[in-house]
Amino acid sequence: MVAYLVIMPLVVICGYPCSGKTKRAEELKEYFHRNTERKVYIVGDSALGVERNTVYADSQKEKEVRASLKAEVERKLNKDDVVILDSVNYIKGYRYELFCLIKHAQTPHCLVYCLTSDEQSSSWNRSRNPDEQYSQDIFDALVQRFEAPDSRNRWDSPLFTILKDDNLPFESISDALLKRRAPPPNQSTQSQPLTSVNFLYELDKITQEVLMEIFNAQKTSVPGDFISVPGATEKVELAKRINMAELRKLRRQFISYSKMHPIENTAQIANMFVQYLNKSYH
Repeated sequence: MVAYLVIMPLVVICGYPCSGKTKRAEELKEYFHRNTERKVYIVGDSALGVERNTVYADSQKEKEVRASLKAEVERKLNKDDVVILDSVNYIKGYRYELFCLIKHAQTPHCLVYCLTSDEQSSSWNRSRNPDEQYSQDIFDALVQRFEAPDSRNRWDSPLFTILKDDNLPFESISDALLKRRAPPPNQSTQSQPLTSVNFLYELDKITQEVLMEIFNAQKTSVPGDFISVPGATEKVELAKRINMAELRKLRRQFISYSKMHPIENTAQIANMFVQYLNKSYH
């Protein structure tokens, strides 16, 4: 007998507008209510009280709604409950962000894809009350932009593709969520403890000082010179002239790496940054 893990799974529902997503979300909610003691939360556009045509006609507003949905999912994550995200979820990059979210929370997830033709979904859209319909322009745009899930992508797997007349495979979905181990976290999703309370402050200050020293030294230096920077025993080899935008990009990359690999002795930061810059230059 396989024991149920004490985890909070996420169901991501996706499909064309008016493809039956909300109906499937409600069916899943009812199934988990009947067969488990878990609470079930449905997070969706309707819960945010947004006007769909207004949102999807404005890319910035749409981005804000997606961020709000993701934040609401993250708030609901806990070890006991089930969260169902009921939205179009048509962007594969966004589904990948959700995958990173569940990896960080160390919980499994699955994708339920409500597969319909655009003709069928358009017909269902026209049969809705006028105030609940997508405008035809918005509907067509969402269908055109839709990036169908692919089970070969780890963020789209396990994938359950449901046609309009299909019954949901409740047991298979339940097993995928409750009897499957969560994907292991990696360095991009796992929080790393900072080993020094002032590490971030020193990291920011020291790297900024190094940057300014290099930028100013270039005014009187030529390629091939070695530049001394504060706090470092090693020197920056000026292989070429580099502008501030490039220096800032390298600094951001170094800071991102250092956050994942913090050190106790902050006095080493300057030398580490110099070594990083020298390797990047070459």
